[in-house]
Parts: sequence; structure tokens; C-alpha cells
Amino acid sequence: MIRLFKHKIVIICGHFGTGKTNIAVNLALSAAKTGYNTIIADLDIVNPYFRTADNARALNSLGVTTLIPPYANTNVDIPSLPPAMQTVFSDDNYAILDVGGNAEGGTVLGLYQDDLIKSGYDMYYVFNAYRPENLDPDLSVQSLKSIEISSGLKFSGIINNSNLGAETSRETVLSSVEKAKKFASLSEVPLVMTTAFEQNATKNMVIIKDITKKIF
Repeated sequence: MIRLFKHKIVIICGHFGTGKTNIAVNLALSAAKTGYNTIIADLDIVNPYFRTADNARALNSLGVTTLIPPYANTNVDIPSLPPAMQTVFSDDNYAILDVGGNAEGGTVLGLYQDDLIKSGYDMYYVFNAYRPENLDPDLSVQSLKSIEISSGLKFSGIINNSNLGAETSRETVLSSVEKAKKFASLSEVPLVMTTAFEQNATKNMVIIKDITKKIF
């Protein structure tokens, strides 16, 4: 997964249920094991139910610095952003930003647009062909473009992380590849990888671990 880092900052966007937080956490751990001074920042104000903050303790123990909203893991459920965000843009750090997958999520990125462009970034859209938001390719493209418009940033690639939770099989993943390719073609954003758990992966797929809490 480390090849997702073309620049010092990687932005991971995706709707609830696409597995984007699991992708972000897998990437953070991969970067830390490679020796990068790694930060992961939770900027998902869209869905407070499943977020990087839930994995902060485990990430910290493995050498990943976590930037989480001040009210994460409390009973206070209001949109908030993590303090100390400027550390993301330090020359010594590599950072992963975990962001909600719609225009509202893109607006959060827009707050840091100048810093992101100056530091250098790659932004990836996590695609799950089996989620309701992705069943209509045209609507999926609209969602992707709305993030670009609201953030003022451009996507570098699409990560196909199609799954059905505990019901996922190898065939589930294989059947999603053509759908992901169609989405990539329509959006004019390249498909950079298909991810899967080891038991479901085939040749040329990137193996990830099920690190975050289950959402199905």
C-alpha cells in the first residue's frame, strides 16, 4: 500500500460502508513499518459512527500519531476537527487524512486547500460497488466530482475496496473489478488498486487486514 504515497500527504475519501477508514488505518500502519514518521488525522465529520478515533490507542502503540476531534469517543456528537492539524504539514511527517465521502467532507478539505497544495498530496476515492451510494455509476461520479468541487482538489486515483462485510467471498471481489473499471472510466480517474482480505485476494490485488471495527 505504501505506493499510494507519491507525496507526503495521502487523503482517503469514501462513503460510510466503503471501508475507507480501514484503508486509511492499513496505510498508516504500512507507512509506520516502513519507517515513516506517520500521522493519521480523522477529518470525517460526515459519519461519527465509525472513525479513525476508535483505533487511536492501537495506532499509537504502533508508532502512529493520531489527530482526532476533541469530542471523539465521548457522548458528545457534534461535528468537530482535530486540533494541531498544522503538524500534518511539517516537513518531517507523512500524513493520512481520513475524510467523509461527499461534498460536506470535501468542504473540510477546502479549509486546508492551500497547505495541501503547497505540501503535496494524493487524494484517493474508496469505491465499494455493493454500497447503495455506488449502485448507480452516474451518481457515484457526481459524488466524486462534488468532493473535487467543494475541496478545490483533484483525485489521484480510485481504490476498489468492494466488499459485503462478513459475507464477502473471492467471487464478490472479482465481480467488482469490472464495475470499478467502469466507474474509473466514467470519472476519468484511474483505478490504482483493488484491495481484499487475504482469503479473498487473487493475483494483483493488494492484501489488507481487517483492523477497524466491523460495520455490517
